[in-house]
Amino acid sequence: MIEELRALATDVCRQHDNINTPIWRKPLLVTAKADERFDILPEMAAPNHILPKEMLPSCRSIIAFFVPFSTDIVNSNKHGKMPCRDWAYAKTATNNVLDEIGKVIERRLKDSGSKSALSPPTHNFKNKKFMAQWSHKHVAYISGLGRFGLNAQLITPSGCSGRMCSMVTEADLDNHPLVTEAELCLAKQGKDCRVCIDNCPVNALTLVGIERQRCHQRIVAMQKKFSRMDSSHQDGDVCGKCASGTPCSMSAP
Repeated sequence: MIEELRALATDVCRQHDNINTPIWRKPLLVTAKADERFDILPEMAAPNHILPKEMLPSCRSIIAFFVPFSTDIVNSNKHGKMPCRDWAYAKTATNNVLDEIGKVIERRLKDSGSKSALSPPTHNFKNKKFMAQWSHKHVAYISGLGRFGLNAQLITPSGCSGRMCSMVTEADLDNHPLVTEAELCLAKQGKDCRVCIDNCPVNALTLVGIERQRCHQRIVAMQKKFSRMDSSHQDGDVCGKCASGTPCSMSAP
């Protein structure tokens, strides 16, 4: 089943991608048993973070998937303090693709007799700390899709430049992680790297954490700027400087 789900995700990206100028690389997908490991979510992510069984009382498994940006998209956003227009477009397009992947998987599992529940790919935070009630990154971390870097992004085997989503299901899919290492971030491994910190235009990143409000204010400002130019960017979180031009942008270092 795991390979079938990965193939479904790949097919969705292929159907929606630009053949001449690709937006994405091959998506990654993991599954995990909805066990006691996820009980730590309110402590790890936010006090109001819901548990898998609050999303779907009958859930038995978690599915988390990541759609990495193409090399051209990542490289386009490396220079200067302003986000690249291609990056802004990719963020919005990827949110739509993540939603479609979730729906395709949901239909496939429904055909086999299993209910599923999804949370939106983005904008599902509710409190003043800008932490999600369902954090795809933290769910994906526990599921073995990646590890957090200093930039507060999840570093996967295909890097941190991209978007991710997650869902719960009644299907028994077992544990199929892609990452088992404790850390993938060079700095967290004790090596000399702070590229993401230096790249942040508003100094929201530090060696001890991220100033979420400052980061959010930057994203909102850039979102307004790009939505004035093109209304299709209204749902895109536009910046990405901490995920561009770093050793972990395209792959795990």
